[in-house]
Amino acid sequence: MSRVVLPVLLGLVILGLWWGAYAAGMFPTGTVPSPVDVVTAFGHELASGRLLDDTIASLYRVAWGFIGAVIFAVPLGLVVGRHARTRDALLPWINFFRSLSPIAWIPFAIIWFGIGDPPAIFIIFIATFFQVALATAAAAASVPKIYYRVAEDLGLEGAQVLIKVTLPAILPQLVTALRVAIGVAWMVVVAAEMIAVRSGLGFLIVDARNGLRMDLVVCGMIVVGVLGIVLDALFSRLARIPSVRWGFDR
Repeated sequence: MSRVVLPVLLGLVILGLWWGAYAAGMFPTGTVPSPVDVVTAFGHELASGRLLDDTIASLYRVAWGFIGAVIFAVPLGLVVGRHARTRDALLPWINFFRSLSPIAWIPFAIIWFGIGDPPAIFIIFIATFFQVALATAAAAASVPKIYYRVAEDLGLEGAQVLIKVTLPAILPQLVTALRVAIGVAWMVVVAAEMIAVRSGLGFLIVDARNGLRMDLVVCGMIVVGVLGIVLDALFSRLARIPSVRWGFDR
């Protein structure tokens, strides 16, 4: 119960401080909207359908970029973590590209893909691919050798070992890594939409800023934050599933 009550109480305190500061005129004119203005803007955006459309657009881009990254990064991470020579060759480069800000790829994404969904999806892919690959490789490298000895005794080899031994063994760590990665993807899509597309929550925020509609800016920020909490909660619940927590039956 406290997990719900305490955040709600803290939210009410923050709302009260916001309202009090606005009423006392502590913010320069036109810089911070009142809670009433934000609620009104939220209602108008919902009624017009724009907020829902922008939310769906952002979730669509995150889904494609994130899923694509996972599909390619997990197998790569398994191979890198399992084979020492491959790890020595690829790990420095995975770290190199992981250290680059995804925002730095925006000019290339626009040149290569133009304006629309593809550049945003590409940036999300880049933001999550190397992170998931590195986390998968680190988890795979830490699997006890006894597992592979048992697999050898059972006649498993090659891809069978990766799929039937390594992947189940690292499943708890992998889900945790995916939980972090989906948070990164959700943050990156907002930045990408501010530049590379004409829809989505990021575009809503920058468009409202250009129009000096700070109430819409705050409205967009609230939606981004709430959806971020929802996505994190979904992956948190996934990590609590017994088969995921333990990787495979023992």
